[in-house]
Amino acid sequence: MKLALFDLDNTLLAGDSDFEWAQFLIEQGVLDREVYEARNQAFFDQYKAGTLNIHEFLDFQLKPLSRHPRQVLNQWHAQYMQRKIEPMLRDSARALVAKHQGDVRVVITATNSFVTAPIARVFGIEHLIATEPEHRNGEFTGGVTGLPCFKEGKPKRLEAWLVARGQTLASFEQSWFYSDSHNDLPLLEMVTHPVAVDPDATLEAHAKARGWPVMSLND
Repeated sequence: MKLALFDLDNTLLAGDSDFEWAQFLIEQGVLDREVYEARNQAFFDQYKAGTLNIHEFLDFQLKPLSRHPRQVLNQWHAQYMQRKIEPMLRDSARALVAKHQGDVRVVITATNSFVTAPIARVFGIEHLIATEPEHRNGEFTGGVTGLPCFKEGKPKRLEAWLVARGQTLASFEQSWFYSDSHNDLPLLEMVTHPVAVDPDATLEAHAKARGWPVMSLND
């Protein structure tokens, strides 16, 4: 039995779904451009630099979900998929996912599950481990449930998911994790096959020092 883990943003996708969801809401006029665009960019820059405060970011990212009915959010998400996500889909990424046909395949991402669940389905990936927005009676509260799936939280969330299945990472004879970001080093260090995909400079240097494969999905 084999396990294939995929980061989503800037790995399978040629872009960042979290960043683009906020940009979509700004373009829709749902969020004030002057206030939110600069904050969205600042959080994105902090993520790339490894200085992101995940709780501050989640407050920024999840609060808008609490201000609108779920039905309206779902309609917006369908438009967001067409406008923002479809242009970020690459045949090379689909081919990578297809290479692991027959393995247990999981998208594991810091981006919340409302944004990412439909994207994982587009790739035909059966399982998703993501940051979970809190909801009550089917509507979002603006909070987060449980541990954010970010940095050291990713291995912990994976371990909890495996335990719920009666497994551990050792249950798999081989395991892969594909990621672009140095923020994912805690999980990359745990699998038998860590793979840097179009990596940032920090991850690329670490991968080369450790002899990890470095690959590109740029078409």
